[in-house]
Parts: sequence; C-alpha cells; structure tokens
Amino acid sequence: MAYSLNEVCEYVQGRLEGDGDVLIQGVNSLDGAGTAEITFAENDRYLDKVSSGQAAAIVVAEDFPDLPGCNLVRVSNPRFVFMQIMEMFVTPLEMTGVHSKASIAGGANLDKTVSVGACAVIADRANIGAHTIIEAGAYVGVDVAIGADCYIGANAVLMKNIQIGDRVVIHAGATIGGEGFGFAWLKDHHHKVPQLGSVQIDDDVEIGCNSCVDRATMGVTRIRRGTKIDNQVHIAHNNDIGEDVIIAGQFGSSGSVTIGNRAVFGGKSCIADHLSVGENAQVGGASVVIKDVEAGAVVFGMPAQAKRQTFQELAYIKRLPALSKTVKAQEKALQQLQKQLAALISKLP
Repeated sequence: MAYSLNEVCEYVQGRLEGDGDVLIQGVNSLDGAGTAEITFAENDRYLDKVSSGQAAAIVVAEDFPDLPGCNLVRVSNPRFVFMQIMEMFVTPLEMTGVHSKASIAGGANLDKTVSVGACAVIADRANIGAHTIIEAGAYVGVDVAIGADCYIGANAVLMKNIQIGDRVVIHAGATIGGEGFGFAWLKDHHHKVPQLGSVQIDDDVEIGCNSCVDRATMGVTRIRRGTKIDNQVHIAHNNDIGEDVIIAGQFGSSGSVTIGNRAVFGGKSCIADHLSVGENAQVGGASVVIKDVEAGAVVFGMPAQAKRQTFQELAYIKRLPALSKTVKAQEKALQQLQKQLAALISKLP
C-alpha cells in the first residue's frame, strides 16, 4: 500500500505544510519512522525528535512550531488522526469462500458470502450472516446464531445455543458458551450444578485471544454493545456486562456480576460474585473488588477502595520502617524515665 501525502491529508482533512507528492508507504513510531513512513508528535515536547528524525511526514497539532524542511500535517487531535491513518494501511481480510476441508452440517444456514477456513466445523442449525469470516479450526455449535460482518478467529469455540450480533470480533482460541463453574457440596463430594443458560453478545463487541465467556446457569450471560475485552479474560456465568466497557488482560469475574456502561477494568483486576460496578467507574490494575463500586468511582488496591485512600495508605506503609525506629527509641526513652521515676519514688520518706 502507498499513498501520496496529499491523499493522506485529504482522508484525514488535515492541513499540509510541505511536499504533498511524497509517497507514504507505511506508519511507524516517532523514533523508528523511515523516509517512506508517516508518524505523529502529540505536542512540542517532541520537537527535537521531529527535527532529527527521518520520517517522510509528521502529524502534529495546530500550534506545533514551524519546521521548514519537514512535511507536517496539522490537525486538532494528532493521536486520533494518526489512528485513522493507520487504518489506511490495514490489510483487508480476504473472503475465500468455504474451504474444501471445512465441515458444514446439512442443517446449517450460511449466507453465500460467508468464508469458512480449513478444518472449521459448523454444526447443525447454526445460522451465519453475510460477510462473516470463520477462520481455520474454529467450531460453531448447534443453534448458534452469528450476525453479519463478524470475524471468528482460528480455533475459537462457540458452544451450543449462543447469540452473536453484527460486527463482532472473537479472536483466536477464545471460548464462548463453556459451562459456568457451579458446584454444591453434597455430603461427601462436590455435586455439579447444571449450566442450562446461554450467552448473548451484542453488536460491535471484541473479545481477545484465549478469553472465556461462560454460559449462564439459567438465563443468559450478556455482553452488551461496543464492549472490548482483552486477551486471557474470564467472564463468569450470569454476568451482565454493559455497553462500551473496557476490560484489560487477565481480568477475572465471579458469577452474577453486573457492570455498568463505560466502566474500565485494569489488567489482572478481579471481582467477587453478585457485585455491581456502576457506570463510568474505573478499577485499577490488579485490584480486588469485594464490594459494590458506585457509578463514576475510581478504585484501586487489594481490596479495592477509593484510589486516593489507597495511595495515602501506601505512602504511610513506606514510612513504617522509619516510624518503627522512632517508636522503639521512644519506648527506650520511656523505660529509662520509668526507671528514674521509680528510683526517685524509692527515696521518698
């Protein structure tokens, strides 16, 4: 792929300063960009790097200093515009039709534009919408419904009777609709609780590699529109994940958790069962949520609490060694005073 700088500017509606005929063949970081690549500088703190770099062009803010000899694309939001330029260089997914080594059950219903890779298995009564891609080795179970323009990565598993909306991306190795983890102690053993529910994933959701979304015990585990889930994430049975939620890698939820719209979870955070996290709340990385989190709250720590309180406590913890020395010194001084007082009392008539 290659575009003239004029074409790039037109695509992002930027203001060009420099040679619009220069050819842009890729994107790169400010440090790594070569003579045929475009990069970006968010503000004038990067002025020296821009001046000394080899990039063919740099996306900068409207108020970035003038640099004669450099090809600049001035925009209001350099970071976001650079993301738009990156999209110009994304290789479109190739629609290849149904591979001869794919296994398609007779009762499955596939739109004629669906692509299915080698060794993928489509079970009976599966329903797959237009322009959806099923990569090699994936499994689509009985009564699974997948909408249009979806992408199911290699070796992903979609168990029986789950619903997938439009434009959903499920990356390689993810498992959707596996059994929830439910056992009850019965006399001398753990008795399995049947997991009879399903999973519903709404439009524009993305689920990362090797993540798991468990089916509900009864009812539905639901992930609502626009939510983005990182790699190696576990969503337990009967969770209800709101719209536009962000969940970073290695997050883990227990059963029957409710998460409000636009909540954000840092990597390795986790939440206990039957709790709720409100809209726009933020949970810091590696935090452990053991009570409800109010809408808009920012929590951090183990257990998770108000971020400010956690940082204050951590600051105090750092002071403990010095405080311990002070206390010991005061204890020693107090003991000496007590001895002196006792000696004085013993001399009283």
